[in-house]
Amino acid sequence: MPLKTSEIVDEPTLNLTSMIDIVFLLIIFFMVGSQFTERETQYDINLPTVSNAQPLTSLPDEMVINLKGDGTILVGRQKRTMTELEEELVAAKLNYADQAVVIRGEGAGPYQHVMDILSACHRAKIVHISLANRKNREDE
Repeated sequence: MPLKTSEIVDEPTLNLTSMIDIVFLLIIFFMVGSQFTERETQYDINLPTVSNAQPLTSLPDEMVINLKGDGTILVGRQKRTMTELEEELVAAKLNYADQAVVIRGEGAGPYQHVMDILSACHRAKIVHISLANRKNREDE
C-alpha cells in the first residue's frame, strides 16, 4: 500500500534555452559563411589547369660556414675574410629571404670568432642560424 504524503513533488524539467541559442548561432554562422563563397564564384572565370605543379626553382641549401681554430673562415672550400663573408651573406639574403646558415666551429677554438660570424649574420638580417655540434660518445 503506497504511502501518501502531503508534499507535492515537482517533475524534473530540462532547460533547453542554452542549446537553442547555440543552434541559432551555428545556423547564422553557416548562413554568413555560404554568402562568402557565393561572392567568390560570381565572376565567370576559367582558371588554367596544371597536371603536376612544381616550383620554378628549388629552395637553396643552407650556407655552411666552417671556422678553424685560428680564425680562418671557409665557405665551401674558399677562404673568406669577414667583409667578404658579410657581402656573401647579404647577397644570399637578397636571393632568398629565408636563407639558413650553419656555423661549424672547432670545439677548442676561440669563441670570439663564432660571435663575429653571428654578428655578420645579424647585420645581414639572417635569422635562421644553426651551430653545428656532435653528440658526445660518453652520453650513449
